[in-house]
Amino acid sequence: MKKPTMKRLASALLAGGTLAAMAGSAQADILFWSTQAKPVEETQAMREQVLSGFSESVDYQASDTGPWLTRIQAELEAGQGTIGLLGGLHGDFTTLADNLVDLSDVDLGGVSVNDTFQQLGRLGTDEQKYLPWMQATYIMAANRKALDYLPEGADINALTYDELIAWMKTLAEETGGPKFGFPAGPKGLKHRFFQGYLYPSYTDSMVTKFRSAEAEEAWNKFKELWAYTNPASTSFAFMQEQLLTEEVWVAFDHTARLAEAFNQRPDDFVAFPAPAGPTGRGFMPVVAGVAVPETAPDMEKAKALAAYMLKPETQIATLRATNFFPVVDVELPDDMPAAVRISGAAIAAMSGAEDANPGLLPMGLGDLGGKFNQVYNDTFERIVLAGQDVRAVLDDQAEALRAIMEEAGAPCWAPDEPSEGACPVE
Repeated sequence: MKKPTMKRLASALLAGGTLAAMAGSAQADILFWSTQAKPVEETQAMREQVLSGFSESVDYQASDTGPWLTRIQAELEAGQGTIGLLGGLHGDFTTLADNLVDLSDVDLGGVSVNDTFQQLGRLGTDEQKYLPWMQATYIMAANRKALDYLPEGADINALTYDELIAWMKTLAEETGGPKFGFPAGPKGLKHRFFQGYLYPSYTDSMVTKFRSAEAEEAWNKFKELWAYTNPASTSFAFMQEQLLTEEVWVAFDHTARLAEAFNQRPDDFVAFPAPAGPTGRGFMPVVAGVAVPETAPDMEKAKALAAYMLKPETQIATLRATNFFPVVDVELPDDMPAAVRISGAAIAAMSGAEDANPGLLPMGLGDLGGKFNQVYNDTFERIVLAGQDVRAVLDDQAEALRAIMEEAGAPCWAPDEPSEGACPVE
């Protein structure tokens, strides 16, 4: 039995192009095997700027998800391995939960870690299967001129959808035209808004309650917002462009697609969390974590490295190296780019809000991910752009969504409750 197992291990390592890395890691105390920071410059920055401050030698190796998973699964099957610490997105860890050690006992030295992400790191168990490491997400941005039109008593860092609509209504009426911008163009990320923001905020779901009465309310609410949205939004992709030209004064987009507006005119713009609905402040975090496999050759050193990744100074160094934001309470230095400082505050407020309700990136869909996204885009186009009946459209699109989930066999992910087998569409 031993010989075939080692053969499979060697084959897996060759498939990942990592035999050389494994040989090199023999000289290092800890092999950090990650799906993140894959570009050469980011990998180099991780080694030289982030990990060089750790007390032990670390061999940071980045890989695509397929080879990453193949190698760790081969080591687990062999019952021994060289990987000390795993780095990956939330979805990367879901199939490994049974083989990750509990990190609840790791001493973080009093660091305050985002509680929402801590809970995600339990992967539905009572153990800390991974520690959150870094995050990216989508936020709101506004020209400071728009702040004069906020509804009385509204807190820009804790807006509701009703307050956002009221704000956009006043702004349109007082300035002569709609000033809200939405990335609804062919290359815009509108599907992420519907999946991770609107649906969690109204249904506490992304899949199961797709056609629910609460979903119907959500789409009707978005139609209200659309009435005060710049009609050219159907051609918008990166909202930083329209913010800079002042075609729009308020917008939603990914942090990377707002960065130039913040960097070019930092005094003219503010960033703030997405609004909340009846079931919380839906938002879509791209959460990366660190985990220790049960085959780690030195468990204590691996856990020490996991703790090191959450130190405030390490989190800041990681931000510089990867443009992923901290998951711990930390004060950003003044020399960070304006986009980092402006977006960072909004991300911290959103992910740390009491009503934070994360809707994770879709998982387990394989090559059906594009069809999954298209269901939401088609729903938007039929309901909002074509003016079709909301209930009829949801009933129709729910069937398309159900077919995709069943073909993929993908279990539910947050905010939907875990499922046995394909995530159901009620």
